[in-house]
Amino acid sequence: MVLFQLFFEFFKIGLFSIGGGLATLPFIYSLAEAQPTWFSAKNIVDMIAISESTPGPIGINMATYAGYLTAGPLGGLIATIGEVTPSVIIICIIARFLSQFDKNPFVRDAFYGLRAAVIGLIIFAGSKVFAVTLLNHTDIRYVEAALFVGLFLLAMKFKKVHPLIWIVSGAVLGLVLKLPS
Repeated sequence: MVLFQLFFEFFKIGLFSIGGGLATLPFIYSLAEAQPTWFSAKNIVDMIAISESTPGPIGINMATYAGYLTAGPLGGLIATIGEVTPSVIIICIIARFLSQFDKNPFVRDAFYGLRAAVIGLIIFAGSKVFAVTLLNHTDIRYVEAALFVGLFLLAMKFKKVHPLIWIVSGAVLGLVLKLPS
């Protein structure tokens, strides 16, 4: 039964989270609240870190990680299949009627309107990640906040540095410091 629920929940996430992996975060936070025995909001921070640092789309990596936490390797596979199934179905439909969709002003306007929704989803996800990582209930975690600001300023100064360097640096810094929660 859990495997069917995993498939269904991640099918919904894959269907309604338009805009990439970070747009799935509000849905995953909602799932953590609805199914607290599967994973917690604190697990989502680990999900993001691992999904960002492993190859592949973030949303799919997060589905795999969440499914694995919930029901082991088979759960990871089922959640991943649930996440990608809507995209495969939609791509097949669009491929069939591509020439009709391409010139349709309603479709073009709908995609233009979706940009604002995607930005809203990403801002919501960012605020949730900020709250989990830099706030301890109502107190600010000053060490983590200072590290975040410092790394952000370094990233802005050295924009040409490959993102992999920043990911590995962040992972090493997190392991070395192992800041208390």
